[in-house]
Amino acid sequence: VQLQASGGGLVQAGGSLRLSCAASGTTFTIDDMGWYRQAPGNKRELVASISSGGRTNYADSVKGRFTISRDNAKNTVYLQMNSLKTEDTAVYYCDAEGWGAGDRFRSWGQGTQVTVSS
Repeated sequence: VQLQASGGGLVQAGGSLRLSCAASGTTFTIDDMGWYRQAPGNKRELVASISSGGRTNYADSVKGRFTISRDNAKNTVYLQMNSLKTEDTAVYYCDAEGWGAGDRFRSWGQGTQVTVSS
């Protein structure tokens, strides 16, 4: 399963961005999808995740500002980021876990840069 992320860019503090990540491949079922981020010198951290049933989980630092959603028919996960702060600057990665060809898989997208200027 391949993941293609898009939607990153440069935005001023207080602005908004929407990230998208589409999964493609043959014969697969996705359970959980999520977004992670990694800033220079930091470990990759979970930003938000969403189950196939729509249950969501957020890092405390983004609660109330970010919203994760998914379109199961399109195998796509979104991250709406509002009220962006300079500390949100990072490379954002999407991931998906599920089953394909009888095997469990976990795939990562290529990463998309989000830069928030002051």
